[in-house]
Amino acid sequence: MQGQKHMSETGRAIISLAQQHGVSYTPTATDAWARDVTRLADDDVVLDDIELLLIALQRAGHLNRMDALRLQVNYLREAGL
Repeated sequence: MQGQKHMSETGRAIISLAQQHGVSYTPTATDAWARDVTRLADDDVVLDDIELLLIALQRAGHLNRMDALRLQVNYLREAGL
């Protein structure tokens, strides 16, 4: 994971939440399937480590879909994407 020194406030908050709950991202068979479908469709969707933590936090029940989406939007805005 990239150094937290240059990371956005939201990125640091997401990492902290994951650490607090002992959550890390572990890819599933469905994730592999989605990645392959996306690649075959010539689409270019690449999630970084922070976005993958959001998925893990949601899967673990620590975030609902709307909260995860709100955090992702804030994270991407702060990153200038």
